[in-house]
Amino acid sequence: MSAGPSALVRAAGALVWRVRQGRLQVVLVHRPRYKDWSWPKGKLEPGEHPATAAVREVEEETGLDVVLGRPLPGLEYDLADGRRKRVHYWAAQVAGRPDRPAVHARPPAQHASKDEIDAVRWADADVARKRLTRADDRTPLDALVEAYEKGRLDTRAVLVVRHGRAKSRSSWGREEGTRPLTEVGRRQAAALVPVLSAYGVAEVVTSPWLRCGATVEPYASAAGLPLDRREPLTEAQHEESPEKTADVVAGVLRAGADVALCTHRPVLPTVLAAVGAHARAAVRDRLPAENPYLRPGQVLVCHVARTGAVPDEVRVEDVEVHTPLGS
Repeated sequence: MSAGPSALVRAAGALVWRVRQGRLQVVLVHRPRYKDWSWPKGKLEPGEHPATAAVREVEEETGLDVVLGRPLPGLEYDLADGRRKRVHYWAAQVAGRPDRPAVHARPPAQHASKDEIDAVRWADADVARKRLTRADDRTPLDALVEAYEKGRLDTRAVLVVRHGRAKSRSSWGREEGTRPLTEVGRRQAAALVPVLSAYGVAEVVTSPWLRCGATVEPYASAAGLPLDRREPLTEAQHEESPEKTADVVAGVLRAGADVALCTHRPVLPTVLAAVGAHARAAVRDRLPAENPYLRPGQVLVCHVARTGAVPDEVRVEDVEVHTPLGS
């Protein structure tokens, strides 16, 4: 009997990289059970987001706290028991001091035993390519090397967050800025915590209105970060002066830190236009283009790199959209 769609096994991992003496290096792990060299990865836990799983698996298998960068090509293949396995991959770097708040927001990881992983090695990229046991594992490595050679690998993340589901306008008779999240919205806010942590968010910028602050407050609290409230991200200030909203977004893109920015659906066209103005054409074409742009609690992850041509000039090298599992 053939395996059905429910038999899909989902996994996630990362290619952890660094540059030493001008050489790109990556981390490999050895699994004694399979006698192979591969990337740190593992199955998603029930209800776990792939980005969260990637960070958790890297820490469990290598002992390294990492922050995700741009996505890499995933792999899909048949298992011996007839099931299909899909593996999501990201580039990742070891968390530095500016990224530590994100690490504080994570639960403790249980490290793999020697029976699971008995060796962890940094290797030059060309050496790693030869050492990999599975030929398919070279696919994400080739993409990583290509991004490095084009100057598109060293990125920071700007996460555009639409606030979680809030009470309807018609049911709320008080000031618009005080409209709160629903129970679903609170679950979405909680589900955002590990996702923002995975991308190393070290600054949280938000509309001061209650539903936005409440969406990112659980992460800010877990990471020990203040909320940077900006009036131009509110619906009212945006309607009055969208140029000021665009200026806030441009400043966040140029900040050089991993930042989460939380705002409202009517503000998103201006936010996305500001992101698109800094994006490569191929990336700009992949930005959400239709209302509602992002659903409540969804996140647009923008991977931003400095161009080096002009001080503070940045370019959005890649984007991805994630939906919190509390939705």
